[in-house]
Amino acid sequence: MYQLSEALGFSRSPVREAMLRLAEAGLVEISRNRGFRVLLPQPRDLAEIFAVRLALEVPAARRCAAAPDSPDALLECMSAMERADGDEEFWAQDRRLHELILLGGGNRRSAQIVAGLRDTTSLLGEPTHRTHTAICAEHRPIVVAVQAHDPEQAAVAMTEHLTSTALLLMAEAAGVSPQERSIRELWEEVTCG
Repeated sequence: MYQLSEALGFSRSPVREAMLRLAEAGLVEISRNRGFRVLLPQPRDLAEIFAVRLALEVPAARRCAAAPDSPDALLECMSAMERADGDEEFWAQDRRLHELILLGGGNRRSAQIVAGLRDTTSLLGEPTHRTHTAICAEHRPIVVAVQAHDPEQAAVAMTEHLTSTALLLMAEAAGVSPQERSIRELWEEVTCG
């Protein structure tokens, strides 16, 4: 840890504390006298993360759509996503769109939880098998349903989007196709119990 603390310009105590917190979160493994190693999320970890996201974001989309005033920022965010020039801007808008739906659903804490879950999945990098256009095509029906005050369609569209993303990330982590039977079986096991 001394090398990391020197590289970061911090004393060892805060670096050690940060590493212990990362270990508690399951993001690093600390080996006595050997240092640490980053633990990338495995397919089951991803299935569990997206099961939690489904439990939080689908009802939030439903509540957001049922609210008398849908957030104006949601449509603006969707447009910014579609116009984004580069990955950094695109993914920032993607995060913002999900956050707006969670906040529009009336639960700040769920927005914080999802942000933490997204931080974990971002260790894998962003999904590589979909274009920005394809991802926007999954988000657009959610935004349209919220704007139309159609809670059930908003929930369906959010479920489809999160499921699609989960299967893709799980498959990438396993090095197989998203259509691979084992990936779908694991998804069903985790989400349907």
